Formats: sequence, structure tokens, C-alpha cells
Amino acid sequence: MRLLVLLLLMLCLTPLARAQTVEAPGDYRLDDYHAPVPASVPGAEAIDTAMAERLWRDGRTRFIDVLPAPRRPEGMRPEAIWKPLPHRDIPGSLWLPEVGRGAISPELDAKFREGLAAASGDDLAAPLVIYCRADCWMSWNAAKRASTYGYTRLYWYRDGTDGWEKAALPLAEVTPRF
Repeated sequence: MRLLVLLLLMLCLTPLARAQTVEAPGDYRLDDYHAPVPASVPGAEAIDTAMAERLWRDGRTRFIDVLPAPRRPEGMRPEAIWKPLPHRDIPGSLWLPEVGRGAISPELDAKFREGLAAASGDDLAAPLVIYCRADCWMSWNAAKRASTYGYTRLYWYRDGTDGWEKAALPLAEVTPRF
């Protein structure tokens, strides 16, 4: 009986252990963006909700959400009214949608650089928190990309708005910068 219980415990814990040991790709994640993420990202410090809240309350760190904006559903009649749900973020965040994809166009790259410059006051050493949702490779990609631009005080908030909301912290409606 003990052996059976031990075997069942091992079977139940094995997938969880695998999900927590995701390896980082050599470059950017190109697809399946909503999936378990690594524990760290090159060029940024991974933070938890408690640290994100401290940085937010301090007021000196700018928060950047990279979650894509909702797109009009394919096949929807052109005359049909489409109104996506409001997007809620950590208050004071700058929403730069789409910049966390694995491959971005030169135009989107320029917009990301402009958004980061605006958020940081053109200071590569300004503290920036990049986030999305929990298990979101878009924030991982965006933090890594910002690091290649020369930003040196980057924080990656792995749990994003999901972790923030779970901690009963405030959220505010926001519109995308572009």
C-alpha cells in the first residue's frame, strides 16, 4: 500500500517538477506564448509579486505591459460592432502591445524603443518592470529584447497581472500607446 501511495505521489509531482524547470531558448520564443516560462531571463532580474509591489509603491520604477491588444475576430462581418473588453493593468503602466512576440517588424521594434525611451526618460539605467500575464513568453521576450537595447535595470515580473490580481492589488483600465 505504501508503495502504491509513493508511486501515485511521484506521478502527480513529476509534471509539476517539469513545468518548473523550463529551459530558456537560445534566442526568442517564436510561438506558443502562453506556456510555462523559465525562472530567469538574460539581462533582467526576475521578481515576484512582493518585489513588484515594493517597486510600484516606491514610485521610481516604470511598469511596462507587453500583452497583445485584442484583435477583431476573423470572419466577423465588417458592419458588425466589435468592442473588446477594457484592458486592466498595474496602475501607471505603459501598455506596449505586440512587442513581446519572438519576431517583430522594424516598425514595431522602433515603437518599442520609443516606448522604452519615453518610460525611462531616455535613461538606459532607469528601472523598468516588464510584464504580461503568468506563463507569458511575451514578457520574457520583451525583457530580453530591452536588455539588448542596452537597458541595465530591468526587472521581469513573471506572474504579471495574474499574480497582481491574485494578491488583491489594484488594477486600472489602460489604453495602448500605439
